[in-house]
Amino acid sequence: MEPEFNFFQHWYPLSPVEDLDPQRPTAVKLLGLHLVIWKPKSSETFQVFLDQCPHRLAPLSEGRIDEQTGNLMCSYHGWQFDRQGICTHVPQAENLELVIKNQKKLCATALPVRQQQDLLWVWPDTKSNEQAANTPLPLSPKVDVSKGFVWTSYVRDLEYDWQTLIENVADPSHVPFSHHGVQGDRKKARPIAFKIVQSTPNLIEVTTEGRLQRTITFEPPCRLEYTFSFGDDSKRFGFVSYCIPVSPGKSRIVIQFARNFGKTLYRLIPRWWDHISDRNLVIDGDMVLLKQQEYFLQQRQFTESWKTAYQLPTSADRLIIEFRNWFDRYCHGQLPWSQLEINVPAQRNLANNRQQILDRYTQHTQHCRSCREALVVVQRLQAALLIYFALTICAVALLPDKLQFQLGLPLILMALLGLGAYAWLKFWLRPRFYFVDYIHADR
Repeated sequence: MEPEFNFFQHWYPLSPVEDLDPQRPTAVKLLGLHLVIWKPKSSETFQVFLDQCPHRLAPLSEGRIDEQTGNLMCSYHGWQFDRQGICTHVPQAENLELVIKNQKKLCATALPVRQQQDLLWVWPDTKSNEQAANTPLPLSPKVDVSKGFVWTSYVRDLEYDWQTLIENVADPSHVPFSHHGVQGDRKKARPIAFKIVQSTPNLIEVTTEGRLQRTITFEPPCRLEYTFSFGDDSKRFGFVSYCIPVSPGKSRIVIQFARNFGKTLYRLIPRWWDHISDRNLVIDGDMVLLKQQEYFLQQRQFTESWKTAYQLPTSADRLIIEFRNWFDRYCHGQLPWSQLEINVPAQRNLANNRQQILDRYTQHTQHCRSCREALVVVQRLQAALLIYFALTICAVALLPDKLQFQLGLPLILMALLGLGAYAWLKFWLRPRFYFVDYIHADR
């Protein structure tokens, strides 16, 4: 009998560290667990707790970092917890002994965490701390400055399940079509001959040959990495994606795009511009397809398995087959929602609710520090340009007649240019932080 895969006894990256706010708690979900990320003032690293105050189960993510103690304060009754989850203050306690005597019962639940390769990692099983300490992180060798690599990160919540996400990332043959004009060209689509290098309970690795050599590695449950190299193997690029199971029908992707060349261009392109002009478009192109695909597959699985629901005749589908066989063999084709007593709801067909499926703000912008800060700048620029236009019109109207043409006309022209910039910000740039419909037929 094959050993059963335990999703909870693995390391998961919750977020790039640069996107986390050290001044306030952040709510996040992983494997159906509600978690809170926060940073004690006395600590160099963030901490992760279950998002429940032991007092009355209020969400600690709605709390705050106390200015004096630097501890996490629950906003319901003011209980405070240090970085280990130990309760340090109960405002309602008649005396300090009451807190000390019941300290074990009053603790918040702290999870093992690490910060490495610019990511915050968490181990979601609170009963295997020793195993967590002895388990290496599923790190990529590419995300390493000492080897000459530079990288940029991206995170987004997705409206489809973890298994759908793994399938999609493990399928390069969809790129010329789903991402035509963004990262692919449908006219250049070619067969992909996969060679299975290894397929074990802990690792699946495949390669392709040709001028551009490609290696794809899946390290369960979350690391799915692509490495590309040119002829002499000196120039390498690729990405490492971490596919996070959030809850039934929900997942999160954390990606690091790395390369060891073109470093100047990497430094010149703002991270937020890369996100709104490229990364979000790639996710959007998949999202409108995968949500519908997942719905249809779930309907079919009431009467048949993926082996008959899917038709997978080509070599390009070999990695999908390997993943599905791994998932059936070691996970019985299911994520561990039953362990948390979470009912898996039937998928709803949301094909027509594109605003929800492609909600960039909720799925990405609010999680990404670069995009949040850029959006604030855009909003302030809009206000400044509008005020400038109004003040200029008023000022020109008050000028003496003989100055209105000589001085007023250039001012009016400048104000109109500012109004044009305002329109560009309002109708083109700002929507890209919120929602842009993706119509495949128009590409």
